[in-house]
Amino acid sequence: MGARSRDQQRRWREVLAVVLAVNSGATDAIGFLALGGAFTSVMTGNMVLLGIAAAGADGALAVHTGAAIACFILGCSLGTRIAGTPRPDDPIWPPAVTRALAVEGVVLGAYAVGWWLSGAHPSGQLQLLLLVLNAIALGIQSSTVQRFGVAGLSTTYLTGTLTTVIARLTSGHRLRDVAQSILTLLGLIAGAALGGLLAVRAPAWAPLVQLASLGIVLAAAVAVIQPARDRDLRVT
Repeated sequence: MGARSRDQQRRWREVLAVVLAVNSGATDAIGFLALGGAFTSVMTGNMVLLGIAAAGADGALAVHTGAAIACFILGCSLGTRIAGTPRPDDPIWPPAVTRALAVEGVVLGAYAVGWWLSGAHPSGQLQLLLLVLNAIALGIQSSTVQRFGVAGLSTTYLTGTLTTVIARLTSGHRLRDVAQSILTLLGLIAGAALGGLLAVRAPAWAPLVQLASLGIVLAAAVAVIQPARDRDLRVT
């Protein structure tokens, strides 16, 4: 019974990782299209953009990409402080993960308020502020997922995920062996498509993709995964 419950919790965690990837994709697309041309989790891309900005003496792009990098680092540090690091006796979904994602929700909520107060068209210093809030949020998410201690599980660093998928398929692994990674990649693309579409066509709705995806994860963690864990503890 306990083993079956843990398998169910593990499947829930895999699904919710895909939902978090949707949030990452939407947040990155919104940042790139509407918040100054920088990413909020793709730090490799931001470093390239920072180099391009330096080569072209583009001060605005340099400020936006530099701020996004710095605030992503800040978010990673904050997420690690709240969520902690993997432990041998960890449950499938440690409560500290939920707490850290709730903090991410607060940060995204502050960004959403600023977005709506600007009439969904932020500019100037407010645009930069909203960008750094998004970068902090995804930094928190990125380091929080590391608490699971699952090799290759990421909702932001997906170049590595893609590399792993190709390497495993090329070396003879079956498609189902990399199904979770493929679904995570598709979640990122779907989130980017939806977030980008709304940022351009219906900007007032854009933050709802981020808030809804993170809200689904938090609700499932509180209502499904953690109660199942508590039942297992009572049984044992």
